[in-house]
Order: sequence, then structure tokens, then C-alpha cells
Amino acid sequence: MFILEKKDEHSKARRGRLVTVHGTIETPVFMNVATCGAIKGGASAEDLRDVNCQIMLSNTYHLHIRPGDDLVYRLGGLRKFTGWTGPTLTDSGGFQVFSLAGLRKIKEEGVYFSSHIDGKRIFMGPEESMRIQSHLGSTIAMAFDECIENPAEYNYTKRSCERTARWLLRCKEELKRLSETEGTVNPDQLLFGINQGSTYEDLRIHHMEVIREMDTDGYAIGGLAVGEETEEMYRIIEAVEPYMPENKPRYLMGVGTPQNILEGVHRGIDFFDCVMPSRNARHGNLFTWNGKMNLLNEKYKEDERPIDENCGCPACRHHSRAYIRHLIKAKEALGMRLAVLHNLYFYNELTQKIRDALDGDYFESFYQKYRNLLADRNPD
Repeated sequence: MFILEKKDEHSKARRGRLVTVHGTIETPVFMNVATCGAIKGGASAEDLRDVNCQIMLSNTYHLHIRPGDDLVYRLGGLRKFTGWTGPTLTDSGGFQVFSLAGLRKIKEEGVYFSSHIDGKRIFMGPEESMRIQSHLGSTIAMAFDECIENPAEYNYTKRSCERTARWLLRCKEELKRLSETEGTVNPDQLLFGINQGSTYEDLRIHHMEVIREMDTDGYAIGGLAVGEETEEMYRIIEAVEPYMPENKPRYLMGVGTPQNILEGVHRGIDFFDCVMPSRNARHGNLFTWNGKMNLLNEKYKEDERPIDENCGCPACRHHSRAYIRHLIKAKEALGMRLAVLHNLYFYNELTQKIRDALDGDYFESFYQKYRNLLADRNPD
């Protein structure tokens, strides 16, 4: 059940909470991406608790390929398998399948494609995606959709939206069947539908109007942050948002930078996810409250200060810039791990501060203060 607690009077920003069988999710929220059941960079489920993570996101396609969703099911589902006790979300696998452009064939029943691991031929459609996600037992399952590239041809995009809507209906019917089956890991699994339509406002709006009638537990905007200009993404969010149900959570998939998150919240988005904080961290690119920092710069070689003096993450509490820089340059795993923990803590703190600002009725001033600062280079 989603509870919309407050709407900001100066923007589309919303404060809410999603009550699930695995715990309550306070929104706006950033979901920490554990693609294969762990954050790249050596962060465990216990680490996620230390960086104030609310939701762990894992990927259906990757877990289906290895170790296999049957195995995860036999071991009690994703939460028991990983040791993460909070809410989880599983991506449907659609984005990964459709990124295998040269290895897949789309039909009405689903997609035939080749594994990126060993070339094995695999079929995945709406029912298969739901069965895999049911085996994983995630709190929230994502509908199987077609994620097309931007820019895309108009008529193909229109046909793709129609197919994605038909697939959503099949997802809903199959998940209902699975949830009523004895032995299901999570019989209370939620389903989010996904809006598509490339950068065509009319297709986006019509598709949203169609899928909202299917009354899923939440709605995502997919197919953005895949090559289009940032302003194009914001334009599509603004076009679609008025047609999204107010009483359901809204998820912008695969986004993004701290600035993107602030702008997304400002435009009415509740859920975010992105590999950026962990991916950037592994290369020494860190986020701070004074802007972005490349820790590998020579000027940090003898810097005894923490990454961010206003940060309470495990890395900043115990280690210096100089030490973490040395570890990353020496390719020590600890360096990547500490940097990843810092960036994840920062993203979770960012959404906590956004929630605090909405609770305290000062979100607009917070937004104006940080919307550009967080995208700038840290001068320190």
C-alpha cells in the first residue's frame, strides 16, 4: 500500500511511503543496485545496512543466467540467499535482453536471445520473467517490457508500446497465478508496470493511459537515460507525470546523477536506481556535498582529510583521502570498497535530506541550493 503523505506546494515533489511485506519504504528513495546479488566493489548486505540502504535491486536476467533462479528458490529466495532482510526489487531483465541487439529476436510471445556468458539460446517472455522473479521472491517485480533505443522510429515505437501493454497484462495474470501457488517464496509480491514510448510525448501519454487502467502496484518510466539529452529526459517526465496515478509510486528507471535525482523529485518521481555511484567509485570518482571529486588527482596524494568532512560513511569516519587514493591506484580491493561505500552512503543521505526537506516544507530552497552545486567540481 502506498501512502502519499505530502505534496510540495512549489513543485511536483511528493513525500510518501510504500508499505510492503518486507518493510516500509520511505520515499523519495534511491535503490542500491546489486545486479547479481551484491554491489560491485565488494559491498555486502551488512554494508548496505551501514550505508542506510532501504531497497536492494537485483537483476532477473543475470541471476537467471547464474547461479540460476531455481537454485536461489531452493535456497529460500533472494533475501535469504544474500542475507539482505529489507525490501528488494528485481528488474524484469527486459533492458538486458534488448541490449543484446545482435543476439536476439523479438516475437509476440517473447524474445529469443543468446546468453552473453556462453552463447546458449534462451527464451524469455512475460510469463518466464514473472516465474523467475517469483523464484527470486523479490518485494517488487518489474513487468517485462521492450526497451528500445533512442532515437527510435515512430511507427516501430508505437507497435512496441502496444506489445509492451499486452505483455503487462500477461505479466499481471501470471504473477497472480504464481502468488496463489503453494510454495511461492513471496505470495505478496508487488508488480510495477513500465511506461515506454521513446521521446514521443503522444506515445508516452497514450501508453501511460493504457497501462494505468491495468491497476498495477506502481508505475515506472523506462527507456530513458539511454543516450538522449538530459533535457529530453526531463521533458518526457513532465509530459507523462500528469497521467501517472497519484496514489501509486513512480519510478524513473536507471537514473542517475545526484542532480538528476533532485530534478526527478522536483518533477514528481519517487523511486530511483543507478549503477553510477558504485561504478564511478571504483574509478575514484566520488560525490560530495561540495560537488564531484576525482580522488586520483595528484593534489590528494598527501591529503589527510576524509573524502567529505560532512559525511558519516565508514570510509570518511576512518580513512583519509590520501590512503583511499593510494589503495585505488595500487588496485587494492579495499580502496574500491571504501569508495563504493562512500558513494552509496552519499546517495542514501541525499534522498534522506530530500525527505527531510519535504517534511520540513523547505524542499524548494534545498533544490535551488544543490541542483547545480552537486554537478560542479569540488574545488577543495
